[in-house]
Amino acid sequence: MPPVMPDEVVAFASAALETAGVPRGDASLVADSLVTADLWGHQSHGVLRLRWYWDRLRAGVMEAVTRPEIVIDRGAVAVIDGHDGIGQVLAARAIELGIARAKAHGIAAVGVRNSNHFGTAAYFTRAAPPRGCVAILTTNASPAMAPWGGREKRVGNNPWSIAAPAGRRGTAVMDLANTAVARGKLYLARQRGERIPEDWAMSADGRRTTDPSEGIDGMLLPMGGHKGYVIALMLDVLAGVLTGSGFGTDVVGPYRSDRRSGCGHLAIVLDTEAFLAPDELASRMDRLLDEVTSTPPAPGFDRVLYPGELEARAEATARREGIALPAATLADLAALAHDARVELPAWLQASSS
Repeated sequence: MPPVMPDEVVAFASAALETAGVPRGDASLVADSLVTADLWGHQSHGVLRLRWYWDRLRAGVMEAVTRPEIVIDRGAVAVIDGHDGIGQVLAARAIELGIARAKAHGIAAVGVRNSNHFGTAAYFTRAAPPRGCVAILTTNASPAMAPWGGREKRVGNNPWSIAAPAGRRGTAVMDLANTAVARGKLYLARQRGERIPEDWAMSADGRRTTDPSEGIDGMLLPMGGHKGYVIALMLDVLAGVLTGSGFGTDVVGPYRSDRRSGCGHLAIVLDTEAFLAPDELASRMDRLLDEVTSTPPAPGFDRVLYPGELEARAEATARREGIALPAATLADLAALAHDARVELPAWLQASSS
């Protein structure tokens, strides 16, 4: 199957979501967030997840029409009740509100309760640097790993992202989960029929495994041993406990369509002009990133990259040449087109013929 142009995938994904009652603007946002993950090379968070969202919408455990309500408003601090709406819509609202409040107060914290999975956190934090802000965004997630020293899933991978203005490079951005990998990478490996590295996951009986299906039924290993566990737990404090949302084993992931999610998010936004003049910030960021990227490369590396550079390069290539989606993902999308009664686009007809 030849690569597919991203705009075509966005149009299909948006149309499928609209059949589940999602308003057009919100459907386009969700579709774009998924396809952007594919463009960045993170197919574990791309349109692979579209069917999961659609199933949750059809089951009624995620509301198709998102109605965010500000339930706490303390100026620089606000909390939004998402009323089980779509995670991407609520995360975008939190970042936009955070930027506006940070411009007024220098710093802002916006919590979200009763939300859903929002895809890649960097999709939202990247909105802040072009507007002179640093954004930090975290979310809790369904249990994916055991607490350090345990053998039952009790802690989510609870990802987080930081995006900052980066001088002549535009934006520097970090986005990571606190498990060895995101759980979606196991689903992607299973779709591709690939084994996984033995330091990714354990089976349900606590053995390290290279079988992605065993890892999905079992648990992920934490990033950096005990360090990944404690970071994930404290991010649940911020995203779940503090916001008044679900936390720990109360949170349900997008893989299930039988229960509401209950996940929470926390966005922290800083107006950089409250700290430094824009020219000074740009100069200091240029100097920092010049220092790291000019480091002589170690064996096996061409050069040192700055955070977010790999994704920016991958996106530029994929927008020009298209996205190569796994055959299993294409088959899932074709089945979704049938179930959602969406016209099968030419690029999916070619994959299913």
